[in-house]
Amino acid sequence: MPLFVIQEHHATHLHWDFRLEINGKLKSWAVAKSPPAKKGIKRLAIKVPDHPLSYANFEGEIKEGYGKGKVKIWDKGSYKLDGKKPKKIVFELNGKKLKGKYVLIKTGYGKNKNGWIFFKI
Repeated sequence: MPLFVIQEHHATHLHWDFRLEINGKLKSWAVAKSPPAKKGIKRLAIKVPDHPLSYANFEGEIKEGYGKGKVKIWDKGSYKLDGKKPKKIVFELNGKKLKGKYVLIKTGYGKNKNGWIFFKI
């Protein structure tokens, strides 16, 4: 099964980096508030550049440039992809903190229209 990881990132602003392994890369979104652990909570997730799979285990200090700050793994596990379209991804997470079915829906909101909504269904 492919993996997912959520990294708590203490950069200029605290946020969580949500990453799904898809096609040999980590598709990545920055989430400004803690990830939704229960139904009824929706979070804005901004699509950011893909990361290499090796980044799934990274914890530590980014010392220079974009993303400077401390990173620690907040949750990690496997997931099952239930459906993937250009503007909608449905998946089931099996982590230590997040378990169950989730969805990412592209809204086109934000800079470069990279806004998605992330929530549990």
